[in-house]
Amino acid sequence: MTFRRDDFHTAPGTLSRWYALAWVLFAAAAWTVRRLGARQAAVFVLVGSAAVAATGLLGPPRTSTDAYRYAWDGRVQAAGISPYDHAPEDPALAPLRDRWLFPKGSACHGPDRAPVRPAAEPPAPGAHPRTDPAPDHTPDTPSNTRKTSGHTRGTSGPAESQCTRLNRPAVHTIYPPVAEGYFLLVHRSAPSGSTLLPLQTGGALLSVATTAVLLAAARRRPDPRLATARAALWAWCPAVPVEAVNNAHVDALGALLTVAGLVAVPRRRALGGVLLGAAIAAKLLPAVTLPGALSGILAMNSKTLKAPENAGSPASPTTRLRRAAATAVRPAAAIVLPAAAVVALGYLPYVLLSRSSVLGYLTGYVAEEGYETGSTAAADKNRYALLRLLHPAPESWALPVVAAVLLVIVAWVLLRGDPGRPWRGALVVTGTAFLLMTPGYPWYALLVVALVALDGRWEWLGLPLAGVVQYVTARAVDDGAWVGTLGYAVAGAAVMAGWAVRALRAASAPPPPGPHAEAPDDAATPGSPPGSPATRPRRRRVPR
Repeated sequence: MTFRRDDFHTAPGTLSRWYALAWVLFAAAAWTVRRLGARQAAVFVLVGSAAVAATGLLGPPRTSTDAYRYAWDGRVQAAGISPYDHAPEDPALAPLRDRWLFPKGSACHGPDRAPVRPAAEPPAPGAHPRTDPAPDHTPDTPSNTRKTSGHTRGTSGPAESQCTRLNRPAVHTIYPPVAEGYFLLVHRSAPSGSTLLPLQTGGALLSVATTAVLLAAARRRPDPRLATARAALWAWCPAVPVEAVNNAHVDALGALLTVAGLVAVPRRRALGGVLLGAAIAAKLLPAVTLPGALSGILAMNSKTLKAPENAGSPASPTTRLRRAAATAVRPAAAIVLPAAAVVALGYLPYVLLSRSSVLGYLTGYVAEEGYETGSTAAADKNRYALLRLLHPAPESWALPVVAAVLLVIVAWVLLRGDPGRPWRGALVVTGTAFLLMTPGYPWYALLVVALVALDGRWEWLGLPLAGVVQYVTARAVDDGAWVGTLGYAVAGAAVMAGWAVRALRAASAPPPPGPHAEAPDDAATPGSPPGSPATRPRRRRVPR
């Protein structure tokens, strides 16, 4: 029912009610599956993942036009052209236009249509074609701010007005290399004449693949039954069919690679770093999960410094410091260096083949979304919504405060995080960044949903709900800024309530029954944060 009509433009309040109903059904199902055994739950979660994802294929994208840009970038690359060299409305790419992505005439009357300059008419028979393109005096500004006339007069009379389904057709692409490779792969694999269904199908496959990785990882967890049930927090979450499938956002690829990377890190650091690097080269946002992959590194450093000296050969302070540095640097390098290498190697072919910057419109996008210091767009986009409750104009001071808070959170993760559960630290850092910066696009929160499914901290699911409230529900009222602020405030309150409840449970929990007993997946010893190294059993060293 959510995908049956295009209520985003005509009835956002009605669409919000359908979203709310979907989330209520999701919560009930996710709670019920906890009663099943691990094998039964795995079957229900996996089959349900495919069924829920399939609902996103019932209609065209309803709330986003990003998939049209994905299709265009794939087409441009298939023609042997770097996607970073030309904006979509560039006359050099006019031969690649078709009526699907660049409609004309009456098809331009509707939402999500941006006017573009019509392509040049082919020369008349016997005429000498121009060898140099006509000079372009149109300023390079976003198309949604440019006014164009309804018709363009040529040598043969008025031409039809032309528009495009692509958003921001006057600027270069911003998507990283792994995403661009994915767009090209989908384009090459799609049947001739297809539109967005191949991209939506790719999103469905990515979402089900993420569920499969979560289920495979659950088999190695201390409580596989509970971990299997947690996979439903991704597999059945309404954000997945809406954003990963129907809107076909490439964030689904980043979420899959991030989950696989964090699952691999505890046992194979280099492989985990490679997968995390690929995730960053797909969406950039997964870079905030790197501190989680390094959970507990500073704790290992402090243990080395405090280790008792050997009576036979006492170590000097310099030797201890060197050992401590090696203890911290080596595992960090084993993760960070492969990740950086994958990002660099991913960009390298595009750097060599492109004449323009491979960053494209990234810096302009950051300013447009209100994330620059002093940005005038911050208030319009309702950025830093929770910080705005403390001061009416946080644009001038928000970034230093956000950086300082995140630095403290990262330091806590590096010092107190659990190396065996890197996804927990990744969720804390990522979720805190969302609460501080309050992004307005709900598909960004697909990463949070995937981390919640790994860690089980369900209270963080308020973040994707807050994104929907700010992006959809706020459109139903005249001044929707307060609606988005309220959504993120409720999400933050839910996170704090969940933290308080878990802290009280940990404080009142009895100690483990013996030195070799393994703590439950959610347990924590008094005085230690949930998931810290103190919760794991210690092995007794037997003298030889």
